[in-house]
Order: sequence, then structure tokens, then C-alpha cells
Amino acid sequence: MNNCTERIYNGLVKENPTFVLMLGMCPTLAVTTSAVNGVGMGLSTTVVLVLSNMLISMLRKIIPDSVRMPAFIVVVASFVTIVQFLLQGFVPSLYDSLGLYIPLIVVNCIILGRAESYASKNPVLPSIFDGIGMGLGFTVGLAAIGMVRELIGTGAVFGQQILPLADAAAGKGGYVPVTIFILPPGAFLVLAFLVALQNKAKINAAKKGKKAVGSTGCQEGCASCGNSACGGKIFPTGNEK
Repeated sequence: MNNCTERIYNGLVKENPTFVLMLGMCPTLAVTTSAVNGVGMGLSTTVVLVLSNMLISMLRKIIPDSVRMPAFIVVVASFVTIVQFLLQGFVPSLYDSLGLYIPLIVVNCIILGRAESYASKNPVLPSIFDGIGMGLGFTVGLAAIGMVRELIGTGAVFGQQILPLADAAAGKGGYVPVTIFILPPGAFLVLAFLVALQNKAKINAAKKGKKAVGSTGCQEGCASCGNSACGGKIFPTGNEK
């Protein structure tokens, strides 16, 4: 796996900002009342993340350490302003839905965290792909939460009615929306459920991996294990069999 592909995989799965690192919880919980809002916020953050990573990486040898964080904030704020104007001009409905959370992208800890920990220490191309991976991971997380909340809370996904609603006046049966899921408490419930589901999948995968390693006769510790499934490496001990 080359470095660029690894950065995308890292952001989507290994260090997903929403479900693994638990970063950017303010917009995650606030704007995911619908899948459209989640995708819109995620893609807006992705654009800012990629552009800011690129520019900060290009300027990493020029920016003095003493003003590192203020310089990062100026770069991020510039791109956020551009994205905000573009949304206001071309997608006003999404702009109105996201509201204050668009300018708050400036202080999103995902963007500042990647600028500090990765873009300021690595070349331009890997930094761009790191921004793409983290941004897509954030988008997937917000979209997943928004889809679940919208489906349970309104019976629709991306504005399309999936579950026919009940009509008591007409005596028509159907789905009765659970409106708490489009309210703030619903965001916490859905986030907790999705994180628990992911952790369960990881635990099951780890158990299967251990069984697979055990079946190959890996009984003598990592020093004598060459099986990549458990991360072991072969170290010369002088008594290899």
C-alpha cells in the first residue's frame, strides 16, 4: 500500500475522525438532522481540509515555529471564507441549513489537528491525500448519522420518503416517526449506536484474526512469528525451525 492510499484508508477506517477519534463533535451532533446536511457539512470541511493541508505543507519551512498556530488559523479561515461565499451564492438552501457551523469550521479540531500533526511535517502530495482521507471519513460519518436520524425521525432519506407515514385522520396505517431522533438527544443516541456497532465489528474481526493466527501454529511469541495477521515480524534468533 503506497503512502497516498494509506492516508485515505487511515482517514476512512483506521483513524476515522467521527467514529474513532471522536473529533468535530459539535457539527456532528448539530447539523446531522438530515443526510443532506451531513454530506454538505462533510464536503465543505473536506474542501477546507485539503486546501489548508496543501498550503500549510507548501509553507511548512517558511512559517516560524513561534507563530505556527496563528498562521494555521489564518490559512484555514481564508479557505473557510471562500467556501462560505460559494455556498451562500450557489447553494443558499444548504447555507441556511448549516448556518453558523460553516464559519465554525475555522476552529474545527480535525483541520487544525491535521495541520499540526501531519501537513506541517510532510510533503505536499501526502498532505493532500491525508486531507482527502480525513475529509471523506468525516463526510461518511456525518452522512451515516444523518441518514439514520432522518430515516427514524421522518421516514425519509435525502428528502425521499422511504417509509409511508401513518395518517390517523384518514384511518391509514403506516410508519409513525420517532421525532426524538431529529432532536438533539437523538444525535447522541445514534452516534453511540454507530460507534458501538463499529467497535463490535472490530472485536469480532480481532477474534477471527487471533483464531487464524493460532491455527498456523504461532505459539512462541512475536519474536518467532512471521504472520502479518498479528503484526509479528521475524527476528533472527539463531534457532529458527
